[in-house]
Amino acid sequence: MPDFMETIYAKAAKNPKRVVLPEGNDDRTVEAAVKLTGLGAAKVTVLGDPDRINEIGKSKGLKTDGINIIDLANPPDIDSFAQEFYELRKSKGMTPEEAKKVMLRDVYYGAMMVRRGIVDTFVAGAVNTTADVSRAAIYLIGMKEGIKTLSSFFVMLLPDKSFGKEGVLFYSDGGFVIDPDAEQLSDIAVTTGDTYRELMGEEPRVALLSFSTKGSAKHSRIDKVTAALELAKKKDPTLMIDGELQGDAALIPAVGAKKAPGSDVAGKATVLIFPDLDSGNIAYKLTERLAKAEAYGPIYQGTKKPCSDLSRGCKASDIVNIAAINVVRLGKS
Repeated sequence: MPDFMETIYAKAAKNPKRVVLPEGNDDRTVEAAVKLTGLGAAKVTVLGDPDRINEIGKSKGLKTDGINIIDLANPPDIDSFAQEFYELRKSKGMTPEEAKKVMLRDVYYGAMMVRRGIVDTFVAGAVNTTADVSRAAIYLIGMKEGIKTLSSFFVMLLPDKSFGKEGVLFYSDGGFVIDPDAEQLSDIAVTTGDTYRELMGEEPRVALLSFSTKGSAKHSRIDKVTAALELAKKKDPTLMIDGELQGDAALIPAVGAKKAPGSDVAGKATVLIFPDLDSGNIAYKLTERLAKAEAYGPIYQGTKKPCSDLSRGCKASDIVNIAAINVVRLGKS
């Protein structure tokens, strides 16, 4: 199987989308914009101070030709953007003056560009907090029909190709929803299944994980997982999903056959859904360190169009990877 990111870059280059990187005054954003443009993976817009952006490019020997730069000191359509944001939030006490002030903030302006269809996706968080990135996504892009929960996923690339799809596993949620209830957990499962389809081009096998397999233990936390299973089946009757399953029952064919005979998922899972953020975050970090896996994420999911938060400690390459992944998620639209 080709390298995962090489495959993503190739797919993105076949159908590049319009990506806005709001944090243009940061060196990493400029580097990422130049790399994405060079790869042909996206048509990039950068928000910020044009002089600062060009200065960064010059200091690093990077050519910013082909990148659309919007000056946030005097951005186009700001009054129209502010008015639309005011209409969206006035019932929450927003004033027109506050709406314009918020719209002049890079991540909110970028999210409104996605809302308006000027661009297709945004990637931010190298400078902005997760709270601001998530609010911009929820307020301005909104959630997919039938999904109420903004969540995140990790793509895990394992050296051991016997797991998942030739070593590729999706983990969710490892970065956002702290203690999902059954309804939220079902949203996370269905959404991650959709995301897997978008990126991998095949049907997922989704395992709802627990410390129990098929009634081997009794607890309210297990009840939450089994309730989420039934809700997920109603939301997406075509989804191959099963639970509750222990990790070994989800991943190892012999164990899955013994503990959950007849399951389409047990022993063959490609998507792992964790019952809470504790387990999801711990698992991805342990997998990364102990199994020497590569981890890409956390990447937002559940919004009408893909968008992503970044760690403020991210590298330019992280921005490139996440943007390319979002381009592929947009598919043929």
